[in-house]
Amino acid sequence: MTRFALLATTCLALSACGEAPGGDTAPTQAETSQSEPAGTPAVAEVEAQDAQGVLTPAEWATNAAIYQINTRQFTDEGTFAAAQEELPRIAEMGIDIIWLMPVHPIGEELRKGSLGSPYAVQDYYGVNPEFGTLEDLRAFIDAAHALDMKVILDWVANHSAWDNALVTEQPDWYTRDADGNMQHPADTDWTDVVDFNYDNDALRQYMIDVMAWWVEDVGVDGFRCDVAGMVPIEFWNDLRVRLDTIKPVFMLAEWETAEHHDRAFEATYAWTWNNLLHDITVGEGDATAADMRAWYFDEQDGNWPQDGYRLTYVANHDQNAWHSNMFDRFGEGLGAAIALSVVGEGVPMVYNGQEAGNAVMLEFFERDPIVWAEHPLNQTFTDLFGLLETNQAIWHGAAGGQMVPIATGHDDQVLAFTRRKGDDAVLAIFNLSPEPVETVLSEGEMAGSWTRFGSEETTSFEPGSEIALPAWSYQIYVQGG
Repeated sequence: MTRFALLATTCLALSACGEAPGGDTAPTQAETSQSEPAGTPAVAEVEAQDAQGVLTPAEWATNAAIYQINTRQFTDEGTFAAAQEELPRIAEMGIDIIWLMPVHPIGEELRKGSLGSPYAVQDYYGVNPEFGTLEDLRAFIDAAHALDMKVILDWVANHSAWDNALVTEQPDWYTRDADGNMQHPADTDWTDVVDFNYDNDALRQYMIDVMAWWVEDVGVDGFRCDVAGMVPIEFWNDLRVRLDTIKPVFMLAEWETAEHHDRAFEATYAWTWNNLLHDITVGEGDATAADMRAWYFDEQDGNWPQDGYRLTYVANHDQNAWHSNMFDRFGEGLGAAIALSVVGEGVPMVYNGQEAGNAVMLEFFERDPIVWAEHPLNQTFTDLFGLLETNQAIWHGAAGGQMVPIATGHDDQVLAFTRRKGDDAVLAIFNLSPEPVETVLSEGEMAGSWTRFGSEETTSFEPGSEIALPAWSYQIYVQGG
């Protein structure tokens, strides 16, 4: 999970708010929080979405790879304009969706560090002047769209900064402790933020309105929603009805429950996947490849909808800032973890700097720009995302093929599976152990001629075929695209 002046002054309002399309200025929090609520989505609309069951993702999301940008650390300048210059390089990697960490002005009251957490939002309609202006952000979004990439914003709906204007203008929108005082979110150390009370319908309507404004007026293509499970699911369901009236969007929940896929989110965090792979690769506990096999074929298939995408990330801002860098987290199994995140079921992502082999735990409340360098991981990501682009077998959800296990007799070491969709197929074999293994593909849908990924080598497999795998290695074979 993330760690993290009133708008009355003219200079703050000017620095935070740019111009909306057509020359209109962006609304201020004061204007929108005092307006009459527009009402919740019509019951008929919600019921129609209910009848459809799980959301059908936009076509552009069905084989998407995500790239997370921490604007503060992404470039030496730490601005949207500087980040925009890097978009062609990101597109060449095969990225489809850019996730921008929160772009809003950061609270000063109880701020952590000198610059504060971007998750302490001072103005939901504003833009952090540290990063640039609203027009700079619009230019960034337009440039991404021109490169056929979408942009989603990191959204903090559960809490605001203590000096957000809403604290004084709408005090009944906030949670109170037993003494009647506003409080930071319970059971956290997020002392720089104050907890919203979603029992208040006016708060819900305000938050829906401001998020809709970012989609309709600014042009963003969805949201990554911070600690989504700490906000009532009914709010997210109502929000999605509103956003769907504007355009197709992509919604990612920082949470891990299947119900978030029913009517609100395409994707949820695969925390369990990430933690399990960490335990396997660094030898914590008794976790083995058999546990990863069970995650895919028992826990996933039995409890999650087919079009409920899971974010199979290898690194993100929280993990990098508070726990470890990717090399320490996955050790010699890092390469296998990255490959599995792409060819297994799930949506892969890159946290900025992974492709440069960044081994630094970046500061969260201060400037700490990434040191960019050539690194083999850049080509690894590019190659794997190229396969994701062309081979429909590894597309997401119903658009791709379901994983079918292959028995090897070495389940504690080897995870093997096929995925098929139309004329496309992928056969993947991972040695998730520190010891080399010679194994037999004894049972499963592997018969036929395959081309080894990354080469022109062709191989025929059938039940009984033998294969040798060095420690922490993997082999991927393809048919079709």
